[in-house]
Amino acid sequence: MGTETMVRTQIAIGENSYHLAQGQDLDDLERRIEEAVHAGGRFERFVAVGNREMWVLFTPHTSVTLSVETVEFDSRDTGDADEPFGDFFGG
Repeated sequence: MGTETMVRTQIAIGENSYHLAQGQDLDDLERRIEEAVHAGGRFERFVAVGNREMWVLFTPHTSVTLSVETVEFDSRDTGDADEPFGDFFGG
């Protein structure tokens, strides 16, 4: 039996990058980023791996790249910002 996998999306914003938690609506996130840029800038929220809620200011000068990869399944990665894990969260 093979290892269970899942698709993980990474967002690179300027020089920083974050893996998005499972359940993020990528089409919606892309739309919101585009709208923020067209509006001259605005904070947008998303949930990163570790179920950490992030607020990022997107402006016309913000460089954003989305990429996807297949990784080993992690049952903790639910996208629930009320259940953080990893790093500072002791998971």
